[in-house]
Amino acid sequence: MKGKKLLFIIMACLTLVLAACGGKGEGDANKKEGSSKEPDVSRGNELVIAVSSDPQNWDPIDTFLLDWSTVATSIFEGLVNRTTDLEVGPGLAESWEYTDDKTLVFQLRQNVTFQNGEPFNAEAVKFTFDRLLGEEGQAGPQYANYESIDKVEITGDNEVTFYLKEVDPVLLTKLAGYGASIVPPKYIAEKGDEHFNNNPVGTGPYKMTEYKRDQQAVLERYEAYWNAGAYKVDKVTFKVIPEASTRLAELQSGSVDIMKRVEVAQVDTIKAQDYLELLEVGTPTAYAIRFDTAKAPVDDKRVRQAINYAIDKESIIETILGGYGKQISSFQSEYSFGYNKDLDPYPYDPEKAKALLAEAKVPADTTLEFYLPGNDGNFKEIAQVVSHYLEEVGLKVEIKTADSTTMNSDLIPKGEVGHMYRNGWGGWTLDFDNTAYLMYHEGEFWNPSYKNEKVEKLLSEQRQSTDNAKREAIFKELTEVLYEDAPEVNLYSVVDLYAINKRVEGFVPPHDDRMNFAGVSVK
Repeated sequence: MKGKKLLFIIMACLTLVLAACGGKGEGDANKKEGSSKEPDVSRGNELVIAVSSDPQNWDPIDTFLLDWSTVATSIFEGLVNRTTDLEVGPGLAESWEYTDDKTLVFQLRQNVTFQNGEPFNAEAVKFTFDRLLGEEGQAGPQYANYESIDKVEITGDNEVTFYLKEVDPVLLTKLAGYGASIVPPKYIAEKGDEHFNNNPVGTGPYKMTEYKRDQQAVLERYEAYWNAGAYKVDKVTFKVIPEASTRLAELQSGSVDIMKRVEVAQVDTIKAQDYLELLEVGTPTAYAIRFDTAKAPVDDKRVRQAINYAIDKESIIETILGGYGKQISSFQSEYSFGYNKDLDPYPYDPEKAKALLAEAKVPADTTLEFYLPGNDGNFKEIAQVVSHYLEEVGLKVEIKTADSTTMNSDLIPKGEVGHMYRNGWGGWTLDFDNTAYLMYHEGEFWNPSYKNEKVEKLLSEQRQSTDNAKREAIFKELTEVLYEDAPEVNLYSVVDLYAINKRVEGFVPPHDDRMNFAGVSVK
């Protein structure tokens, strides 16, 4: 069904999506060119950034959302830092050394303070990891990344030592991540965890001075920051605007300087404005349609394989994403260590899909529930096309939407997102260990149902070695096992699109959503 029929199906789906948007929906807003005259912006040395959602909680141990990192990277720091080039380097630690495979010693940066004036020191590091590894941390989604740490001890005036239970080949990268952000002991002891959730304090270059949930977060430059000279912008406001059409309208009017999550349908409008610039960047983020393997009929791998064969991923990328995406064979991008370049994605083969469904004795017109976030315009279009592809092989699809935060924090962990759902993953460690362990290891926060003994064995084996050649071989086998078992339909890795007002200078779009304002200025 390649060629004209395929194009007809996709265009028909796009027409349905645009029609469903109605009078003031995405379709009309994206067609609106607006004035090509540059708007008068008089905010001075400030930036306003439009983001799509609010993480609801600023405590580093309570979140795993990319939208958290977009803002909180400027508030918090870890012992190590990852640059916009995805290189790991010094952060709150100036240097480190493995004295053996299970002992890691850090020399800490001196004369650093938290944004409330509290000193950063070895006690703060120990407090952070005691908290992360203790009862409170174990109740959150970050704990699983740091289970290899047995304890953290103060071993000098400006020195801490990590003692590991087991070898952890990805520990340094993870220490640049969310859960390992260093937090202030006295502030948390005095104010309590609930207060900290909404009033974060870290050692970063910007401090949060205002937070209105689901509306905005305001950051102001922390004058006593240890590297303050690298930051020129005085104030950064993140406005939460779920609808892409509204984000674009705010950018066009000059109310917003940087727009995150530009949708493909908006590209031409942005390019038509002389005062705007479109930026694109490859990312480790992957998107898939994940199955709840506890629910029939997708508890049968033949059905999951059939759905993989039924969907033409290449055409979705070219037609809906405008080419801003890359096919993947496993739930990771090419930026991830462990990506199997020799494993080809499932080909588009609807006849093979029909044969597998018949073999699995799936009744004709079986209905599958398909959940996705209501504010993801691109995926709404993808869901409509997927629905048509599956109808072509005898399955019906009921598309349902939910709030993005509710899906990630509540519905997915509880297994309440139907037979299948949109699954996006940032791949922030740039190593398949993090993705694979949290997606496929039995009992993990975002894995309410999937289990496979072979997968469990391979996950364990790769964590017991620091030999990257050995780990790469294990990941090769793991991706092949997952390919056969098909716990999801792997769709594409993301090319992110940002739009900026040209008054902004020096902004580098991040590969991993973590905005860095060092060297950024405004005219």
